[in-house]
Amino acid sequence: MDIDHYRQHSPYSDPGRHAALLDAVPADIASVAATVRNVIVHYRAGGVELPPDRLEEVNGRWVDRILDTDQSRFPLPLAAERPAVDRVAGCCRDYTLLSVAVLRQHGVPSRSRVGFASYFVPGWHHDHVLVEYWNGRRWVWADPEVDPAGDWGFDGYDIDPKAGLFDSAARVWSAYRAGTIDPEVYGVNPELPIRGDWFIHNSVLLELAHRQKDELLLWDSLDAMTDDVSTGDLTVVDEIAALLLAADDGDEAAEKALADRYASDARFRPGSRVRSISPVSGTVSTVDLGTRPTRR
Repeated sequence: MDIDHYRQHSPYSDPGRHAALLDAVPADIASVAATVRNVIVHYRAGGVELPPDRLEEVNGRWVDRILDTDQSRFPLPLAAERPAVDRVAGCCRDYTLLSVAVLRQHGVPSRSRVGFASYFVPGWHHDHVLVEYWNGRRWVWADPEVDPAGDWGFDGYDIDPKAGLFDSAARVWSAYRAGTIDPEVYGVNPELPIRGDWFIHNSVLLELAHRQKDELLLWDSLDAMTDDVSTGDLTVVDEIAALLLAADDGDEAAEKALADRYASDARFRPGSRVRSISPVSGTVSTVDLGTRPTRR
């Protein structure tokens, strides 16, 4: 896929009437990430206790909605300090989506990557979403949620894809199919049952959607997803994972095959509506995606 495709907003990253707010943020990744951390606080791991009625903000989905919420509290530039407890409740996907929005607003090719991070809890691989942006020479992985002031032991704004700190869902799925990992240590949280082979399977489908600029919520559901891999089409997911890995290695034919597969098979994309299960309330809802422009 042409790199320039990722310079353009998706309906999810499009700031709409808030474009000037993004224009004012410097386009270097350190400034972008610091600004995003000033706007968003993790809904369950942000170090503050949010009022229960605020937690559903994590379902904001679109950048313009996220910024609506922010500006209703702070009608100020995004760099103006916000108390953590009053920031917009979000998750890794939202830190990344807002970062991607700022970068795209400045014409920097950017996309979100779905996978698993090993640097939050020893021995555990959290489902996670990173920014991937083109620096003029190569694609760079960056985690805008990670404050560089912390003792992480690595550069969170240039994460080595070979270091094992973050692995794409496709790479994890391939390792699972090869029998080289324990799928039970891949999931949402060590204390929750949302983990395992079926979760990795579904994450590959989310990775595909995000690569095609459908930056879905991590709890959205697609027809090809399953909660039991014995009922899933594993061969198809194997093929998608292999194409994702080949595309990462610069195979343009694989990149085109992914786009064609996504466009031609309705099981892999949300269409005009998507079923979503709130991680806060467990409420199941069908979201009309037609309230946003057609994906570019």
